[in-house]
Amino acid sequence: MWITSSLTNALTPTVVALGNFDGIHQGHHQVISPVLSNDPQVHSTVVSFWPHPREFFTGQPRKLLTPHSEKAFQLSAIGVEQLVLLPFNRELAALTPQQFVEEILVNHLQARHVSVGQDFRFGCKRSGAATDLQAIAAEFGISVTIVPLLTFHGERISSSAIREALEAGNLQGANRMLGRAYSLVGEVVQGQQLGRTIGFPTANLQPPPEKFIPKQGVYRVRVSGVGLDRKLGVMNIGNRPTVNGTRQTIEVHLLDWSGDLYGQTLTVELEQLIRPEQKFASLDDLKAQIKADCETARTMCVPVS
Repeated sequence: MWITSSLTNALTPTVVALGNFDGIHQGHHQVISPVLSNDPQVHSTVVSFWPHPREFFTGQPRKLLTPHSEKAFQLSAIGVEQLVLLPFNRELAALTPQQFVEEILVNHLQARHVSVGQDFRFGCKRSGAATDLQAIAAEFGISVTIVPLLTFHGERISSSAIREALEAGNLQGANRMLGRAYSLVGEVVQGQQLGRTIGFPTANLQPPPEKFIPKQGVYRVRVSGVGLDRKLGVMNIGNRPTVNGTRQTIEVHLLDWSGDLYGQTLTVELEQLIRPEQKFASLDDLKAQIKADCETARTMCVPVS
């Protein structure tokens, strides 16, 4: 996949899906699908924004369901050829809807077709709606697909809804809206190695700092990496209150496996919350609970996403 934050380096001409696309969930797939062209003369392109417009206007860092590397991986997997990350700055924010179409879509991207969600807004102070985009683009011979909102249990599928589900530990809901298991991708770094002393060695995972982390607790997971193909495991997200931990860690124990994972990049798919994090009276009690968690992970029924 070609990834660029400079419009002058973009591959052209294009067919474009416009939006933030954090999470690449089922609703996003519906918006992206119309630009997955088999025409070798055009480049299937997703145009997103960095930083997230909400982060730009509030000044508050925004945790992401899919940081750049994950977003690119997910888009490439469904056939997108190019990801354009538009720097969201004062100049871009000040463009009128007409200017946005002319400068971004026509002059730089040479767009032939554009796809957006029904609730898409663009231009200065979000003054342009999807129908405005359709009307302005038509002046330049660009067709626009407006994709209806996708719902789950009667509610709109959105990045915000997925965040809420993950915060509540509702993996079933989050994963169904995503169309896949929510994943944490990160490097294995040195930890305190407490797990080894109680018979449950763990890999201490370090995702990107902007990655959205779900509710603290113990999860059934699948782990992939070099030499690992969706290996069953148990993951703990939390502060480890039993040993008076003061900062959050993400630790993964692989079932029926041993080896050195330091320095490797792992992808951990979260399948089901086993239990919330809790404090135990002793390390022996903690050890007994971890053993029980491992048995639960082996036998629990995981809903299909």
